[in-house]
Amino acid sequence: MSDLDEIRLAAWGAANVPGFAGPLTVAKFPGGQSNPTYRVDSRSGSYVLRRKPFGTILPSAHAVEREYRLIAALHPAGFPVARPYALCEDRQVIGAPFYLMEMVEGRTLWDGSLPGMSPPERTAIYHAIVDTLAALHRIDPETVGLGDYGKPGNYFARQVERWTRQYRASQTDDLPEMERLIEFLPRTVPPQTRTSIVHGDYRIDNMIFAADRPEVLAVLDWELSTLGDPLADFSYFLMNWVTEPEGRSGVKGLAGPATGIPTIEEMVARYCAATGSDGVPDLDWYFAYNLFRLTGIVQGIKKRMIDGNASSAQAAATVERLPGLASAAWHFAQRAGA
Repeated sequence: MSDLDEIRLAAWGAANVPGFAGPLTVAKFPGGQSNPTYRVDSRSGSYVLRRKPFGTILPSAHAVEREYRLIAALHPAGFPVARPYALCEDRQVIGAPFYLMEMVEGRTLWDGSLPGMSPPERTAIYHAIVDTLAALHRIDPETVGLGDYGKPGNYFARQVERWTRQYRASQTDDLPEMERLIEFLPRTVPPQTRTSIVHGDYRIDNMIFAADRPEVLAVLDWELSTLGDPLADFSYFLMNWVTEPEGRSGVKGLAGPATGIPTIEEMVARYCAATGSDGVPDLDWYFAYNLFRLTGIVQGIKKRMIDGNASSAQAAATVERLPGLASAAWHFAQRAGA
């Protein structure tokens, strides 16, 4: 039994989604998505529903309306996202705004080391990931109706300011490296030369791959998407090459012909060829920024844990990484000239 009114949802689906036919059953996907996500099975097929959390939330948070607008713009442009069916902004139907999209069947790959695959299979998967990112960054936001999807100005300058505010709002400890980063990063923000649609959390487990071939069928979880510097996504993706392999996306020390995982240099060359770039700038500043942002996110989890709003064992393990993340961020800042 789900926490959604299945009868009201079925009536809404019949009225708003072409070909939709109830009755239906709803099952919530496990996992800690900030926008709860459900599988909806009905006589007309399977769908995915994403909704805002119930109750009072910050005005700009959990913006499923923005997510829907984005996939509704990207799908007709041929970019791999789930087909969007309908958005419901009326809270009366299930208690919160939501949207319905296609259920994409395929593989989710959680571990960047791709255990059990042959070297050529791993190479092909990594090529598919970077080619898909390059395809996103080649889309002109204006031509798909997303010209106003983000704020103008330097993306990294805005983000450094935003994550500094977030960190200060949830600060519980005195981390000297964070103080140095808060001084260094805004002073050294690189110039922005391109603007594109930015996913905001582009990593291997946020996509669905075809079951039988190295193809990305759908990129998921667009809640951090905006218009910004494409290097934000690309440098975040390349962080995997400087992150220890712990069964997540990190592949530090694993790249090369023996595994088939491309080197960071090969990924840069392929991305630049696909986007028409003549290289990427020194990545150390971007790595420092990405780790600074991650430290801000983990600091928020720690504050919620202390306040009694995040008590999972996973949250406790994540919070233990806080000093190490700040230290790693400062390490890259020093390599970038701090």
